[in-house]
Amino acid sequence: MRYTPNPGSMPHAVTPPHNMPSGAAAKLVATLRECELRAAQGALSLGEVLDSVREAGYAFICIVLVLPFLQPFSLGPLAVAGGLTFAALGWQVLRGHPSPLLPPRLRQTVMTARTWGLMLGTCVKLVGWCSRFSRPRVAEMVTGEAGRRNVGLILLAGGLLMAIPMFGLPLNNLLPALSIFFICVGQLEQDGLMVWVAIGWLLVTLLYFAAILAAAWFIGEQAFNFLR
Repeated sequence: MRYTPNPGSMPHAVTPPHNMPSGAAAKLVATLRECELRAAQGALSLGEVLDSVREAGYAFICIVLVLPFLQPFSLGPLAVAGGLTFAALGWQVLRGHPSPLLPPRLRQTVMTARTWGLMLGTCVKLVGWCSRFSRPRVAEMVTGEAGRRNVGLILLAGGLLMAIPMFGLPLNNLLPALSIFFICVGQLEQDGLMVWVAIGWLLVTLLYFAAILAAAWFIGEQAFNFLR
């Protein structure tokens, strides 16, 4: 799932400064900056952006979608919808689709230049920040057949955990969102270590949900005994 640059890129692409990430992540940053220029010059659809970033489309769209869930407060039904979306994307990765398959109506979505600038600018800054702690290492964990399987399974598991309807429960969307975020960073930077970080957050999520369910069971049992 290595990202390759779009051969039809605009010739005046902005070269990332020296403090920006290198490798695949740097190519994604350059492509996103080109998309910012295209959005400022005319209408730009979500499908066109995904076609530009190509194999990095999964990481790009997941990072964009996961941003609202990186907060401690529960987003209720929105977390269920988001979780199912991540699970669907993970299933597509496991099936071997080279780029995300979205409904035609969603691919044709056109946003304003200001919205694209905010969204793409945030992604550029986020990828640059991630390069401070992530770098190419143990690349076989996120590339090739094994990498595709690892990325797909973590996206699928994180999405299903996020989709569990625990409305009002703090951290219920943050913990699985962190696993999704870090596996996307690992894919972009070809950093296999991020696979273990993502798995760690999945385990934390499972332990957290198990503790909440155990506490609810204990309180319910005590209340039943008291009323009886």
